[in-house]
Amino acid sequence: MKKVIASIFGLFLTIASASAQQSDSTLMKINGKDVPLSEFEYIYNKNNSSNVLDKKTLDEYVDLFVNFKLKVEEALTQRLDTAQSFKSELSLYRSQLAEQYLTDSEKSNSLLQEAYDRKKEEVEVRHILVKIPDTGTATDTLTAYNKALGIYKRAQKEDFEKLAREVSDDQHVTQTGGYVGWINSFRTPYTFENTAFNAAVGTVAKPVRTFLGYHIIQVLNRRPSPGEVRVAHIFLLNNDPNSPKKELLKSKIDSLYQRIVAGDDFGELAKKYSEDQGSARQNGELTWFGSGQMIPEFEKAAFALKNPGDYSKPIQTSVGWHIIKLLEKKPLATFDELKLTMEEQMKQNERSQQIKNSFTNKLKKEYSYLQNDAAMTELYSLAGKYAPNDSLFAVELKKMDKPLFYFADKTCTQKDFADYMLPAVTSFRGIRSDFVKDQLNSYINNQLTAYEQTQLDRKYPEFRYLMKEYHDGILLFDISNKEVWEKASKDTEGLSKYFETNKTNYTWQKPHYKGRIIYCKDIPTLKAAKLIVKRAANDSIDKYLNKRLNDSIQYVKVEKGMWVEGENKVIDANIFKKGDYTPAKEYPFYFVSGKIMATQPEDYTDVRGIVTTDYQDYLEKEWIKTLREKYPYSIDEKVLKTVKKN
Repeated sequence: MKKVIASIFGLFLTIASASAQQSDSTLMKINGKDVPLSEFEYIYNKNNSSNVLDKKTLDEYVDLFVNFKLKVEEALTQRLDTAQSFKSELSLYRSQLAEQYLTDSEKSNSLLQEAYDRKKEEVEVRHILVKIPDTGTATDTLTAYNKALGIYKRAQKEDFEKLAREVSDDQHVTQTGGYVGWINSFRTPYTFENTAFNAAVGTVAKPVRTFLGYHIIQVLNRRPSPGEVRVAHIFLLNNDPNSPKKELLKSKIDSLYQRIVAGDDFGELAKKYSEDQGSARQNGELTWFGSGQMIPEFEKAAFALKNPGDYSKPIQTSVGWHIIKLLEKKPLATFDELKLTMEEQMKQNERSQQIKNSFTNKLKKEYSYLQNDAAMTELYSLAGKYAPNDSLFAVELKKMDKPLFYFADKTCTQKDFADYMLPAVTSFRGIRSDFVKDQLNSYINNQLTAYEQTQLDRKYPEFRYLMKEYHDGILLFDISNKEVWEKASKDTEGLSKYFETNKTNYTWQKPHYKGRIIYCKDIPTLKAAKLIVKRAANDSIDKYLNKRLNDSIQYVKVEKGMWVEGENKVIDANIFKKGDYTPAKEYPFYFVSGKIMATQPEDYTDVRGIVTTDYQDYLEKEWIKTLREKYPYSIDEKVLKTVKKN
């Protein structure tokens, strides 16, 4: 949207209250079209609120409002509302405005608060993973669940870490024993996070499903959030514990540690010896991080440092050796400070699906959603026979055409769903039934949301009013630009004529010098430049000077303008005889060429900015006169007296 709308149309852009009167009185008629009282009331009261400096009387607003409506009427007459640019802009705005109505804000706010509360506390966990085969069936899912349930029962009696090493499908379990570390919100899939935060310390939770498979989670501990730290480190790579160089690396990291103890600069050592090249260039410095973002051993050592400047002894992680220096510590940021970040994280997290599901469920109730379970079952049965990306799946799906669900006055069939789903099957991975379920949920949400879009004007008066005002605002901008602003800036003949007619409005109290200052590198250039200025037409001087005297070296430089005393040292010294000017070494020779204008400008270009503004005002007034003659309008004075003033 054009930025200038904000200032030009701000007078008229308004959000109507949902409690607007059901039956509006007609305040005025513009070219035979009724304008309701409520539309004017909200505009008038918004722009006369206690925090508005430039308040208008009721009569002043009526006059402004009539002018606004007449301009919009002219835009409609010229069919500016049929232009593709107008349609695209209005459509984009509608989509953006509709977003706040097409979500469950209450659910979103609840999940946002939950996410922040979980940032205040951290949970230490281990897990055992039972994977489900890629492109698995419902039977595979059930088999994995039963296996996870059996492991869960064993975990009630056996050592969890030992059990994890024995049965977990986590590819890192040999090194970690199933240890995940300290987590808070957004560190793991939402279902994993929920289970961990809802389980008591020392317990093992029942199997929970994520996109990876089933997890059996053991909660080891809980603690308040330690906040974030910023550290520097010196790093020596050793991701192979059996490497023959491991003793040499240990000796080297110990040597670097002793140099730090002896007073060597940590940053310089990091630059020279650290094998983390990205941070080494920055004296070993890393960005801020909190729990769960680093390798557990590294994280533990970093948070154990107390004061800025403290450094750790060499510590070993799965990737090598580190010496860590604490730079800064800070507590958990406030809710308001983290809100935007959390909102973005929610969009990439399962929480976003929770919000969609909640919104969809509300629409289902409102529009009497009814589902054909038998038709749904046929889709899942088909996925049991063929993977969704199997060509036979598409062939069989296209044969189906039973109703899937109903709502409001709509019926959606299996064929409709096939048209929606099949373009996405090339990206299929994971569990077949899950893929179909996700696609069905997405399709149901899509259909209900699309229908809700068509109902926003009916359900929400504030949405309807704002869309109407925005519609008129774009037209106001476009027609004003066409009839006034653009015309004034391009109509050189009109500007000149207006200037000549109103010349006395542009007189000066101080003389102005209009011309050029020509700076030259040497005397031959000076002589040539003076000759060009003397012989060439005024509007060709700059071109000839540059073309004839400048090549790979700039022998002449031109400063063109109009100055009063005190604005330019060269003009002050040479024209107004005030002060001195010492030429620059690069251009030691110069001369001025132009004329003094004592009381007023020579033509409109000398004061183009102010003349253009005045000419716009003139065109605006003349245009309004024409519009008031062209379109009939009337105001109901009795209704006007009923305007409610806030």
